[in-house]
Amino acid sequence: MEIKENPKEYDVIIVGSGAGGGMATKILSEAGLSIALVEAGPYYDPANPEQMTQMKWPYESPRRGGSTTRPFGDFDQAYGGWDIEGEPYSQVGDTDFRWFRSRMLGGRTNHWGRISLRFGPNDFKKKSIDGLGEDWPISYDDIKPYYDKVDKLIGVFGTNENLPNDPDGFFLPPPKPRLHELFYTKAARKSNVKVIPSRLSVLTKRINKDRGVCFYCNQCARSCMAYADFSSGSVLIFPAQKSGGQIDMYVNSMVRTVTTNSEGKATGVSFINKEDEKEYKLKGKVVVLAASACSSARILLNSKSKQHPNGLGNSSDLVGKYLHDSTGGDMMAFIPELIDRKTYNEDGVGGMHVYSPWWLDNKNLDFARGYHIEVWGGLGAPSYGTGFNVNSFNKFFGLNKAGGYGNVLRSDMKKYYGSTIGLSGRGESIAQKTNYCEIDPKKVDKFGVPVLRFNYKWTENEIKQAKHMQDTFEEVIHNMNAIPMWNKPGKESNYGINKPGLIIHEVGTTRMGNDPKNSVVNQYEQLHDVPNVFVVDAGPFVSQADKNPTWTIMALAWRSSEYIIDQLKKQNI
Repeated sequence: MEIKENPKEYDVIIVGSGAGGGMATKILSEAGLSIALVEAGPYYDPANPEQMTQMKWPYESPRRGGSTTRPFGDFDQAYGGWDIEGEPYSQVGDTDFRWFRSRMLGGRTNHWGRISLRFGPNDFKKKSIDGLGEDWPISYDDIKPYYDKVDKLIGVFGTNENLPNDPDGFFLPPPKPRLHELFYTKAARKSNVKVIPSRLSVLTKRINKDRGVCFYCNQCARSCMAYADFSSGSVLIFPAQKSGGQIDMYVNSMVRTVTTNSEGKATGVSFINKEDEKEYKLKGKVVVLAASACSSARILLNSKSKQHPNGLGNSSDLVGKYLHDSTGGDMMAFIPELIDRKTYNEDGVGGMHVYSPWWLDNKNLDFARGYHIEVWGGLGAPSYGTGFNVNSFNKFFGLNKAGGYGNVLRSDMKKYYGSTIGLSGRGESIAQKTNYCEIDPKKVDKFGVPVLRFNYKWTENEIKQAKHMQDTFEEVIHNMNAIPMWNKPGKESNYGINKPGLIIHEVGTTRMGNDPKNSVVNQYEQLHDVPNVFVVDAGPFVSQADKNPTWTIMALAWRSSEYIIDQLKKQNI
């Protein structure tokens, strides 16, 4: 097959346009470097009326917003999902890892929960604390200046609480708790579970002339037409273009490999154009991978050559190893006190207004790492799925045969609407070398590119953590005089721990370290084996922490981008 080659040589080729790729695009282009931004999905702008789903009514969707084409509903702004036609992945044995891919400009940042947490000082040195896993080669002090910059550039609401491992930042005013969150706060504090205002990258005050302020439509998952929430396109890439950045965008372009020369140095990338299904090549002095932890590992593993027979940057045989996702456990409860509650607009932001950071010392527990608790519920605008089975509630009053249709059904639904609360634990798992993704030697996708195969098992640490989540949920629900909506999961179901991958926080596949023998990249996310290739997604994470990874992805990407600029000036790469 003929491969079409672009004669232009870019200073930097960036693969992927999510949190890490967007940040690298902004910082590198504003330094005057020419950028090729290569994205596997289409162009997307949440303010484009043709793509916008924000503020649409349920009747504007064939299934009232229910999921027909997108896993979180047809209004959700994630093009892709856990299963994409023509782009399979496989499993080893009884592994059931779920790999989420968002194919669009901005990637997953268009629909995520905007939970924007810094890792704390202990999160970088966990082996020194409990003897498990590895320490990062950097400390909180190394990355703190970049967390500060990200806070100020993007905007995050919250409060300074002086918690030792949940660092303070530069916060905008948080929104007030809603009714279900007040119930949670009172009940959780009764059990000595700490509750503080949440920390979300949603603007509650204007920070510049290009972005609006949140108007509390509770639809952040649809991405924001006012650019009031953080999405990589609207907050990083579009402003970089507007300020004169030399950015050529290649959308619907699936990168196949990083190309190299006879010396083993990267020369660019090859990609499949999804529109004509032909292969193209781009040339660049530096290649930055930001395609997501597993996608970047796939590209490196598929980039075999005489100089790199095991895949690019893989002399340690660790590309794809130490894959780990956040743990997850959930419970929903019915609060009888909220039956027939007054209905009013309490939408707020598209996420929680309060949450519980990890509040205990693992030295006193039978598992090693902590979790935080997310809270959901309230009176959001009804959509597909609102038509719950009223007998799920009637049964608590001995009315198991109630039901029907018409006015009776409508009055029952209104009676119970807004009377539920959900609790979700999101915790830290311990990176294992035996949890990995690799190239499946027998399977390719519809473009002819070898696909990934996953091997993953939770350990007793994660399972015991999931049990603790459910025990905590049970106690808090009891404190608010609520009733669980389903039976408490037991040992036979590993206490309800979610399947790996479902939390969409996968990290660790190109881990960071000082020793090339037991790591893939150095502290600046630069491949040990190939100095002009960097990985700025969550692949370099040594450990996950009990926090969402996005803020750390961007802080590290900013730090690495400054290093790239410095090294290019010194002609070291």
